[in-house]
Amino acid sequence: MEMTGSGSVPALTAAYEVIRQPLGEILPRLSTLLAELVPHRAVAELSTHCAHSPFKTYGDAEITGRLSTADLAPLLATGTPGRPWQGTLSLAGAERPVLAVTSHATPRGAVLLLVRDADGAGAGGGEEDTLPAVDEPAAALVQALWDVVTSHFDRLAAEAVPGALARSRTAAGTRARVIAELGEAYSAALTGLLGVLRSRTLDDAAARATATDLAVSALVELRAEAERDQEIAEEPAGQAFARLAESLRPLVRYSPVQLELGAPDSQLTVAADVAHTARVIVRAVLLKVLEQETVTRVHVGWQLTDDELRATVRDDGPGTLTPDGLATGRVTDRLDVLSGRLDVDAVPGWGTTVSATIPLRVSQDPAPDPLIALGERELEVLARLALGHRNRAIAQELHISESTVKFHVAKILTKLGVGSRGEAAALFHAVA
Repeated sequence: MEMTGSGSVPALTAAYEVIRQPLGEILPRLSTLLAELVPHRAVAELSTHCAHSPFKTYGDAEITGRLSTADLAPLLATGTPGRPWQGTLSLAGAERPVLAVTSHATPRGAVLLLVRDADGAGAGGGEEDTLPAVDEPAAALVQALWDVVTSHFDRLAAEAVPGALARSRTAAGTRARVIAELGEAYSAALTGLLGVLRSRTLDDAAARATATDLAVSALVELRAEAERDQEIAEEPAGQAFARLAESLRPLVRYSPVQLELGAPDSQLTVAADVAHTARVIVRAVLLKVLEQETVTRVHVGWQLTDDELRATVRDDGPGTLTPDGLATGRVTDRLDVLSGRLDVDAVPGWGTTVSATIPLRVSQDPAPDPLIALGERELEVLARLALGHRNRAIAQELHISESTVKFHVAKILTKLGVGSRGEAAALFHAVA
């Protein structure tokens, strides 16, 4: 496909081609579409919408294998949305020409980094100093495509889809365990090294001082890496509630109902999947509450402890709401994934208090989600299979061949350890 900075229809087609892909294939597809416009050897993204996998790379393994969140975090912090940045950065052991675009289509931002191809042919080289700048229309198109992609990401995250929540929670637990294990191992090794190097029995003072500085720097960087991961995967509780409040105000703007907001008095951070879920649930409950004709005041609040987040919606209505009326699939499915619960306390004539309680701690040994073994395309096939669609219909919906669908179905049955499409469908419904 050809793209030009001035062609709106090709640009829209390109955007559609990207966002229709499974999540795991969006970055490779975006890279392929941009290759002719901005030749590059590698591409990386840091997207704060994604709690379990915010950092992704694609392209030349020589570069991608040595990139980390530390390389993109400064760009996310200093980048200006809508204003692509070009220059050179020290990446993967060399000074490399790059194009970086930042989007605030997601509330906490997302950055896309293209490590440019110095000779335009994918082989790299040492021509960085003479590499011409990406022209303004091309850079603007890269920016526009990234804005579309991040808007798509944010919508998926904000909806807190149960299947995605399950994979996010499982991955978050695994990542937390790995970070803890690595942190303990490296801290122990570096602390032991410091103890030896600080020994007064060593004669070479200069060497000892230099080695000490290096070890201290390594410890600082190790701790900084864990802090960067926390900043991306979590939201400050106050900030998360402010986003909720912003989404609730339009619901009562032209209503006689008075909305009272009780922000959490806490400095704790909340895992992004928990924050997304709490916001979705509160909005769903508030809509049910507002259906009552006699309600004049609603209070929405969050309370946090070290172990759980408790979101409450309290009204002064007739007090006739029931758990069955509130526990719609949209609410209970999301709570079940995060091991949460919904409590309803209705007092006739006085009102109803609805409380959603969500654990904050992720188990270090989470129960394995059987769907975690499936790829994004396999999940798409399974979701349609679970709806009773036949291979031909699935092929048409996903724009793939029937033989490809058969291949995916066979892989799904093998990975899930089931013997039929019906068993696979039942497992999907039980988990997702």
